Amino acid sequence: MSSEDPLANDSVLVTSAMAAQGSRTVKHANTFAVFDGYGDIRPSAGGGDQGVYHNGTRFLSRYEFLIEGVRPLLLSSDITRDNHLIAVDLTNPDLMAGDRKRIQRGLIHVFRSKFLWQGHCYERYRISNYGLAPLSFKVNIRFACDFADIFEVRGMVRSRKGNVGPPVTKSTLIEIPYEGVDGIRRRTRLEFSLPPETLNEQLATVPAILGTGEEMNFSVVVSCLLEGNNVSLPVSSATAYRESSLLLQKARGRECEISTSNMHINTLLERAISDLRMLLTEENGILYPYAGIPWFCTPFGRDGLITALETLWFNADISRGVLDYLAANQAREVKADQDAEPGKILHEIRMGEMTNAGELPFAKYYGSADATPLFIVLAGRYLRRSGDIEFARKMWPHIESALNWIDTFGDQDGDGFVEYIRKTENGIENQAWKDSSDSVFHQDGALAQAPIAICEVQGYVFAAKKQAAFIADHLGFKNIARDLRNEAADLRKKFEHFFWDKELPGYVLALDRNKRPCRVKSSNMGHCLFANIASPAHARVVAKLLMEDSFFSGWGIRTLARGEPRFNPMSYHNGSIWPHDNAIVAEGLANYGFKAEAARILTALSHMSQYTELNRLPELFCGFRQRPNQGPTLYPVACSPQAWSAASIFSLLQSCLGLSIHALNRCIHFQRPYLPENIQNVTIRNLTVGDGAIDFTAVRHQDDVGIHVIKRTGAVSVVIDK
Repeated sequence: MSSEDPLANDSVLVTSAMAAQGSRTVKHANTFAVFDGYGDIRPSAGGGDQGVYHNGTRFLSRYEFLIEGVRPLLLSSDITRDNHLIAVDLTNPDLMAGDRKRIQRGLIHVFRSKFLWQGHCYERYRISNYGLAPLSFKVNIRFACDFADIFEVRGMVRSRKGNVGPPVTKSTLIEIPYEGVDGIRRRTRLEFSLPPETLNEQLATVPAILGTGEEMNFSVVVSCLLEGNNVSLPVSSATAYRESSLLLQKARGRECEISTSNMHINTLLERAISDLRMLLTEENGILYPYAGIPWFCTPFGRDGLITALETLWFNADISRGVLDYLAANQAREVKADQDAEPGKILHEIRMGEMTNAGELPFAKYYGSADATPLFIVLAGRYLRRSGDIEFARKMWPHIESALNWIDTFGDQDGDGFVEYIRKTENGIENQAWKDSSDSVFHQDGALAQAPIAICEVQGYVFAAKKQAAFIADHLGFKNIARDLRNEAADLRKKFEHFFWDKELPGYVLALDRNKRPCRVKSSNMGHCLFANIASPAHARVVAKLLMEDSFFSGWGIRTLARGEPRFNPMSYHNGSIWPHDNAIVAEGLANYGFKAEAARILTALSHMSQYTELNRLPELFCGFRQRPNQGPTLYPVACSPQAWSAASIFSLLQSCLGLSIHALNRCIHFQRPYLPENIQNVTIRNLTVGDGAIDFTAVRHQDDVGIHVIKRTGAVSVVIDK
């Protein structure tokens, strides 16, 4: 795959910066929408990502509200804290009739609100006359439906396309049909509560006659309809809003409550919780966190697993859903066109026209080397967190199958390391989290050739075997547990021998197909600390390196050290900063006792979020150094919200507090708790431990953090190691 290959996650057509657009994003199930601050969908010269999407297809590509053909003036634009409802206030500009001012600016007020539910976008308008005389005017809604696949929106050029049919128009509705090359018939329906005087495939016009102080109300429902799909008919707006609110409540699961002395951290936490609830999507009764909007609004194995690991202490229900879903979709046979092999864990699932038509391999795609060991890591940590032996027993056959994949298909040359190489021409070339086509290379900049053994995957395998041994012990498989621990110990020795480079100094990025090391300073080595495969002496070297100016920009740790070949702070993976990557590195630092360093990352990222819309941590941002009195440089097409970025704040707090939960022993353990200077205290309520729960406050002192239990339900013990 070349660096221009549009299947690479860094290959998104960029003609305008999403970060500068003031987007408003809502989601329900497999439908999401991206609007501008006005609540409109306005196509840019090169396309743009705005639209209403369903099952990987954009059903509405333009939607503009106008007064007398003129765009109104924006007064305010917001989205509720739970990401549920977009609310916009507008007013009219001066409306002219030739050279005469017919309606003075600011006499018409428009309030519009919108939300999604079951494949429908519900929008309500309230239009008021604040003038001293009656007003007569027309409101216009311009719309278009391009039925573009999400990969087309990202920039892929297709050799063929389906056909848009003639519209079907009735007095209050219009349907625009499309038959895709996958044979599926899709329709976009716009239904108006008031009959428009003009209604065609591009425009609806509704007359407004308002006396002084009068208002009019009307609504528009946009429906995304698929042939043979069970999309229900739209219900009333009030009913839909009530039902969608109930789903958000279900997504809360067994969250604990977190508050701190820092109001900005509290805002960041509230936004992260809302984003995670929005991204949690019910799949066959299982809640799974979709990866991010707009490009990755679908199940991803790696993203779901890391999101679950980051939030495990905060809400273990997310982890249970991720494990259930990925176990149900674990590969059972070799399918080269999907990079599938028995025991391998899913990379992603797509539902759009291009996937259905075989233009892309992502209907069920397994092209990742890290998801399989991370699945086992999460299963072990979930058992420790939940104490649910029966669930572990249910997962055990899937764990055994994953272990078998690691030892056979994952290590086809038998050298003890897991390598990746794509089996299908249309697959992803680099099958670790840095999956850009140029993200794995040598010190001279030459790209590494597959099969590639990347460093963090070896760490994940080490952690997977340790966690599998923990599960096996509790299921009574003592011999299996012993063998797994021995295998982990052997892997650690071999890893230190082949991946440690004292001249670098640090762990090399990868070994290429000739076992030649990629001697590059990358953040990947921090993941080796997360996995606990690093020796204490080497961990100290890595910790020092990662906090040097070449890595640490002031806003966080870069994916690649400044001065390395291919370093570019504006690139996707070669010098940018990713919140989830920083959270994993921070956990690794904390594992080896480097709490001040972990807290520095927490402080940097929380500071960074003050400069983003809605105080949201984006998928990534640029790796330029922090400059006095200036904010960070945003990445132009980053997903926002992104599940593992939203979840990173929970992981960062846990790393600083040294918090672990052992439900089998009904114990909460704090390992050298630490808080940065900008957080004087943290209060956590209703933290479940088995069938008990606890409320506590962590208080920062000059050289210490005190843990004070406020309330305890059940036999829950607290252990503090300082």
